[in-house]
Amino acid sequence: MLILIAGPYTSGTNDDPALIKKNLENLEAMALPIFRKGHVPMIGEWVALPLLHLAGSKKPGDDVWNEIQYPVAHRLLEKCDAVLRISGESKGADQDVEIARKRGLKVYYDINEIPLADSEYSA
Repeated sequence: MLILIAGPYTSGTNDDPALIKKNLENLEAMALPIFRKGHVPMIGEWVALPLLHLAGSKKPGDDVWNEIQYPVAHRLLEKCDAVLRISGESKGADQDVEIARKRGLKVYYDINEIPLADSEYSA
């Protein structure tokens, strides 16, 4: 499965770069365990951040940010099979879960809920 990891990125940070970095690290901490279960992890910021830079975003919430940040995750959800919603308050992650449910995707709330893949490529 292609699994979107959803959780806080800018939420609760007051746009403090150190706190935003910590939130990204929390998201990324789930990537390797998902991969080792035989799936492909995805985080919206892995796609959005380079696009935001190229488009000239100066800070979270500016016009460029709003054009790219959440739409990236929504487009990724068209390709994903599931979402892992990690803990923490996040309007964007809650939107991702809502979209995933509408599309009939699986939503997990704990890494241990994700099954091992039936694949020769599983770690």
